[in-house]
Amino acid sequence: MSSDTSNESSRIVADIDALPSYSIFGRVAAVQGLLIEVAGVERHLFLGGRCSVVARGGRRVLCEVVGFRDDRALLLPFQTLDGIGLGCMAEVAESQPSISPTPAWLGRVINALGEPIDGGPPLPLGNRHQLIRNLPPPAHKRQRVGAKLDLGVRALNTFLTCCSGQRMGIFAGSGVGKSILMSMVSRYTSADVSVIGLIGERGREVQEFIHDDLGPEGLARSVVVVATSDEAPLMRRQAAYMTLTMAEYFRDIGKNVLCLMDSVTRFAMAQREIGLAAGEPPTTKGYPPTTFAELPKLLERAGPGLDNSGSITGLFTVLVDGDDHNEPIADATRGILDGHIVLERAIAERGRYPAVNILRSVSRTMPACNTDSENELVRTARRHLAAYENMAEMIRLGAYRKGTNREVDEAMTYYEPIETFLRQGKNESSTIPDGYVKLAEILGMNWPVA
Repeated sequence: MSSDTSNESSRIVADIDALPSYSIFGRVAAVQGLLIEVAGVERHLFLGGRCSVVARGGRRVLCEVVGFRDDRALLLPFQTLDGIGLGCMAEVAESQPSISPTPAWLGRVINALGEPIDGGPPLPLGNRHQLIRNLPPPAHKRQRVGAKLDLGVRALNTFLTCCSGQRMGIFAGSGVGKSILMSMVSRYTSADVSVIGLIGERGREVQEFIHDDLGPEGLARSVVVVATSDEAPLMRRQAAYMTLTMAEYFRDIGKNVLCLMDSVTRFAMAQREIGLAAGEPPTTKGYPPTTFAELPKLLERAGPGLDNSGSITGLFTVLVDGDDHNEPIADATRGILDGHIVLERAIAERGRYPAVNILRSVSRTMPACNTDSENELVRTARRHLAAYENMAEMIRLGAYRKGTNREVDEAMTYYEPIETFLRQGKNESSTIPDGYVKLAEILGMNWPVA
């Protein structure tokens, strides 16, 4: 018997042994909005536990426990509530929600429950379970961030260098180019595996992102998790957990994983709907307290792994409401992550993509990950950009007279070449060394060519 067959047999035996010898049923006692109240089984359930409610006609609706009230369990569904009424049976699920992935899941598109939605064959199952609601690794046992990770985008590689295991936020309003930037990074990164979570995405844009932006080459080394905006809030929230669970699986088998999630804001909105339905009080901008408790639990799952494992480098997009970068979710996320990339609408409107505002963006692993010469090169370019932006209005109005300030004069000379350097088409890739060489040529600084 081959080792693969033996492992499969062992997994099947373990799954059979884990099956309960009896089933526990309760009854639906009330339905209000999306909230289902189940009586008779509250002592057998726990927060985050699962129930299957049997609707009229035998359809089973998977639900999750979100709270308890007056000796009743409060459940929210993963699907629609059609056919559910008073007296419907609710069967308790004993095990913790988990999946059993394998490397064969690469190139596939799955939903929040780990089911394939790309029309392909059933997914093969591995011989170990990954908990969907997992805890972050202990802080004192984690490795430190690793070497530089090539993201394939000049603006990020040069000015906002990212290291393996770092977590960065991409902050932008709608229509400023987040999805295009994500697709460029997923295609051109030097990471071993990409795990991409599309949370609350428009249904129309899913196929466009997978086939046009990501492409066959990017998809071949990626797993894409999708929950569209029309799905239940539990599905949208679970898609974020599923994304991190898949990333953890590949990290634990020694891969350096790039985890891309679009967006953290829609995860927070799903958690807001869940919290308010469960009776939590609304606080800042209508978000209940659990939203701000769940954000670090989700984002801290990314990062360096334990010894002898890989790492998860996280890029999480944040949809800033009305271009307000200080709204509650953006503010909370910025405090958790290891840096932020700001995409600005004004830059996009003048046609420079990716529309990264270099002066407002920060990578917290810089300058420690760079050499002295690399830091000097980046500092010089930033200084020219800052000097130009300080006088931009006067320059555009023609009110600035050349020769008034030597630093501004230099900035005017270098500003357009640096802007051209930052401009990059979505089908163009760039390596870290190439970026430094080109920037040094623009600034007239000596730079060794590898």
